[in-house]
Formats: sequence, C-alpha cells, structure tokens
Amino acid sequence: MSKLAGASTWEESLYEHLTSHELTEGAMLVEYRDAATTSSSSAFRYLSALIMEDEIRHHKVFRDLASALKNDVELDPEAPAIPHMGTWGDDAAAVLTLTEALLEREREDAKELKELTSELKSLKDESLWPLLVRLMEMDTAKHIEILKFVRRHARRAVK
Repeated sequence: MSKLAGASTWEESLYEHLTSHELTEGAMLVEYRDAATTSSSSAFRYLSALIMEDEIRHHKVFRDLASALKNDVELDPEAPAIPHMGTWGDDAAAVLTLTEALLEREREDAKELKELTSELKSLKDESLWPLLVRLMEMDTAKHIEILKFVRRHARRAVK
C-alpha cells in the first residue's frame, strides 16, 4: 500500500528514502546524545554535543523534505514544510539588496576566520580551538552558498 496517495513510483521511492533516512538520523541522535552525556572525556562530550546539534537539524530537514513531498503529491492546500521558491514575493529587489550585503559580510567573516585559523595553528595538538574555528569557516562557506543561491534566483525575479 502506498504511503502517498497518487504518488508516482519515483515519488514513492524518494519518500521511502527520505523517511528511512530520517529514522537512521534518529538513531544517530540517540548515539550522539549518549556520547555527549556519558563520556568521561569533556572534550568528546563537547564535540559530540556540537554534532548532535547538526544531527537534530538534519533530522528536521529530512522530516521537512518528506512532508513537503507528501504535500506536493497529495495536492494538499496547506503550505508545505519547505516553501516553494515562488517569485521571492513583491520585494525581490529588497531581497537581492539584503543578500548582497549579507554576502559581503560573510566574505569578510571568512577572511577573519582564515586569519584566526593561522593564528591558532600552534594550538592544533593541544586545544579544540583550531577545530572550532575551522568548523565556523565551514559554516561560513555554507552561508555563502545559501546566499549565492538566493542571489541567483532573486536576480531572475527582479529582471
């Protein structure tokens, strides 16, 4: 029996993949929670807690993807968990302006974090700090990718 009324084979397969991965993510959350609370290593507890925060977000994104797919397939009139891109609203130009400003700030942040990484190199074998700054660099790169995506699509809406 189909979990999605009216779903194509591809949609059904994708839905199965998303929901099964959500279950896998849920199991990983339990493992990270246990590691973050029971390890005798305070460093490992701290790092496990950081990973757990990411896994919680991943779990939510998979749940949202599955929900949005179900919403689309079943032609549910409610707003999907993941909004359709649409036309970026009546303020696409404002979105574009704000995105450009945020991109510049993220790029400045990336430069500052790179400098900080260099300053902390001598601590790489004795502190978590270089790792944490590197993780922030990776987050900043992710933010830049998101903003470039928004810019690309908002530009199309403005034209």
